[in-house]
Amino acid sequence: MNLKAIILDEKGIKRTLTRISHEIIEKNKGVEDIVLVGIKRRGYPIAKRIAEIIEQIEGRKVEVESVDITLYRDDLSKLDEQPIVTDMDLINVEEKKLILVDDVIYTGRTVRAAIDAVIHAGRPKMVQLAVLVDRGHRELPIRPDYIGKNIPTSRNELVSVEITEIDGCDSVKIYEQ
Repeated sequence: MNLKAIILDEKGIKRTLTRISHEIIEKNKGVEDIVLVGIKRRGYPIAKRIAEIIEQIEGRKVEVESVDITLYRDDLSKLDEQPIVTDMDLINVEEKKLILVDDVIYTGRTVRAAIDAVIHAGRPKMVQLAVLVDRGHRELPIRPDYIGKNIPTSRNELVSVEITEIDGCDSVKIYEQ
């Protein structure tokens, strides 16, 4: 793979997450009953960062949970015959405003699987979606409510999100395959 472009660096990611945090507060008229649900793996630390920014702005903590979509994927047969059962880390979601958080949205299948997992845990008041990067190419009618960066890509490009909590640095890069 060849590096095509660096889209966001550490400062760019921080600015983007700050903007998303402000948009969440504005759209929901505050943070009452909001729970951020990070889609494991990189969505969870991103959700925690958004919660920290919201707390700095509003002076109120926002709950952060995680969801592991392994059991809800529609391509499990391609991954492994026996899916590994993982814990659902979701609190009671009844009548809460859930904001799913992920690093990249592509086909929409990961988000659909996360919604399935959330609904399995209960019936939220509403579900919104926040993504750091929207690269297009949706296969399902799913649209994020909060988008950090729209990056039109071709199908032979790879969007790589690195975050300090997992990768040791913050960046969004595009590679050509």
